[in-house]
Amino acid sequence: MEGLTLTVASVKRSIDYYSKKLGFKLELNAAPHFAMIRVGGPKGGTIGLLSWAQAKKDGAKKTTAAQKRAIHVELSTDDLDGLYKKLRARGVLFHEPPHDEPWERSMTAFDPDGYPVEFAQGRRGKRN
Repeated sequence: MEGLTLTVASVKRSIDYYSKKLGFKLELNAAPHFAMIRVGGPKGGTIGLLSWAQAKKDGAKKTTAAQKRAIHVELSTDDLDGLYKKLRARGVLFHEPPHDEPWERSMTAFDPDGYPVEFAQGRRGKRN
């Protein structure tokens, strides 16, 4: 998969969050209409940031907070606790700090539009 696109209230605000706070590369800036963020390095996927004004032109309807929570952006890391400290220092607020699940260690933040952004570290040696 190449990536996914999120509809956002403000492309500029989302650029600031994903590039400055989370540290991902801004690959294309066509604000205020669209932007593309690259995650996972040069061969990684993308997160498109499409303004609601543009999305409405194609018939998109406004989503509720509950619907946004059903859209789940999940990213992997080898050092979850180190990343937590780094992102908190940049001002990222977390809904859930690093914690253990039976299948992984994870933490969740919400982007400015309310989409959950989860960072996870696999639990090596654990089998279900």
